[in-house]
Amino acid sequence: MSNENSRETGPGSAALKPPADAIAPVRHPDAPPPGELLGAHYAHCFGCGGEQPHGLHLQARAGEGVRVSAEFTVRPAHQGAPGLAHGGVLATALDETLGSLNWLLRVIAVTGRLETDFVRPVPVDTVLHLDAEVTAVHGRKIYSTATGRIGGPDGPVAVRADALFIEVKVDHFIDNGRPEEIRAAMADPDQARRARAFEVNP
Repeated sequence: MSNENSRETGPGSAALKPPADAIAPVRHPDAPPPGELLGAHYAHCFGCGGEQPHGLHLQARAGEGVRVSAEFTVRPAHQGAPGLAHGGVLATALDETLGSLNWLLRVIAVTGRLETDFVRPVPVDTVLHLDAEVTAVHGRKIYSTATGRIGGPDGPVAVRADALFIEVKVDHFIDNGRPEEIRAAMADPDQARRARAFEVNP
């Protein structure tokens, strides 16, 4: 297990290091303004959707630059060990927050790689304060990082992750998703909801 002041380097970590010719991310001029709540991109999303009874119901908010913040309350349904959050649920919270960054770039992208460090246990009823930012872009590859803190936005780090997202076309979802859900999302009369269903990683 890594501690707060050091990061263990796994065999895949080199894949998350941007190449020398990567460029700094640029916030899209039509991105939501800083402070705006982003809302769920899809009602049935386990990370942010309101129609998932045991989902995370994570709410992300646009920050400055290419940065978002979010909060996630650990409920009894999210336990792994007695009274503690399941590590996979914490990784999902990080992934959902990182995926929300793509709204600020105005691209459709999916998670290509996610490496997570579990620094300290997260008890049930804890509010996890998440912060994520894009660090570099190289072609279709988007490099980003996130931390989750307990006790407040400046509290001790409990989890952190580095991620690589890959920009895709909407065909990625149409070709690979289950037809019933794809048809239902595409038939939504609300044009904004219809577009947002395909904006972030599924």
